[in-house]
Amino acid sequence: MSKNTTINDMIERRSVKKYKPDMVPKNIIEEIVKAGTYAATGRGLQSPIIVAVTDKAVRDRLSKANGAIMGTPDGYDPFYGAPVVLVVLADKNCNTYVYDGSLVMGNLMLAAHSLGIGSCWIHRAKEEFAMPEWKEWLASLGIEGEYEGIGHCILGYADYAKGEEPVAKDRKKDYVRFVE
Repeated sequence: MSKNTTINDMIERRSVKKYKPDMVPKNIIEEIVKAGTYAATGRGLQSPIIVAVTDKAVRDRLSKANGAIMGTPDGYDPFYGAPVVLVVLADKNCNTYVYDGSLVMGNLMLAAHSLGIGSCWIHRAKEEFAMPEWKEWLASLGIEGEYEGIGHCILGYADYAKGEEPVAKDRKKDYVRFVE
């Protein structure tokens, strides 16, 4: 391990796919979201936005829509029971919007891990937020424009028994090449 706690967080963070139903305190969510807003963005334009969903009814609607896009049976929860969904969207008018939103997702997951909160990147936000229902929902929040869903960062307390925790795979041998 490194002597640097930030690097250790990067090495140790794993995607959590089993959550307790307990809500993450709002001050912790705010701290995680703040870290997301400090992700690097192309030309500093800050094209992404984060919508923090803690309302169970909205979270469940997002889960149902996400599962339908995924083609899973009714009742399957693609959010693995996580009580918080941070939806990351980015302005398509910025040519670096996908990269910007991806960096926000990375910051959110690393911040969550550093605070003892489990997280996972859930896809299909692009398809979800192209749907009229979800565009209308964004408009009801005062969010208008050409936003594309980048990802859902789910948050919660991991519900793994001792020894069940996700483990990192060995890194592939040719991951890095030095040109000296």
